[in-house]
Amino acid sequence: MLKSIEGNFDNPEVHELLTKHFVELRAASPEGSAHVLDIPGLKDKSIKFWSLWQDELLMGCGALKFLEKNHGEFKSIRIHDNFRRMGNGINVINHLINEAKKLNIKKLSIETGAGDFFKPARKLFKQCGFEICDPFAHYKEDINSVYLTKSL
Repeated sequence: MLKSIEGNFDNPEVHELLTKHFVELRAASPEGSAHVLDIPGLKDKSIKFWSLWQDELLMGCGALKFLEKNHGEFKSIRIHDNFRRMGNGINVINHLINEAKKLNIKKLSIETGAGDFFKPARKLFKQCGFEICDPFAHYKEDINSVYLTKSL
């Protein structure tokens, strides 16, 4: 049974997963092209964050940032190492899509890396119906970034 908890930054497992996510993405992105948020950044009032649990085990997490009235951006989607390569990325994305719909979001966008490290993420987003788009919000053209969007 999958359950989600909003916020939950103080949980040590969530904190560890987000810290690993931040460190790994910073290392995989050239300077100036890393757009990953740290925990204080995820606590911004424009962002909703959820951790997802399978029974009592942390499966993953993800966040939704409000860009405009009906436009949101996915942030910090991460699957715990124990749940990777098992189709759980789709579970996190579907959860975030359902939450976005409840919040009357009509369009979702995401920025991810263009390098090989990010290839699984790009594949997953395309499987979920996201398509390549131009930079959105504060983003600018960057050979190290790929921008994707999906209408709900």
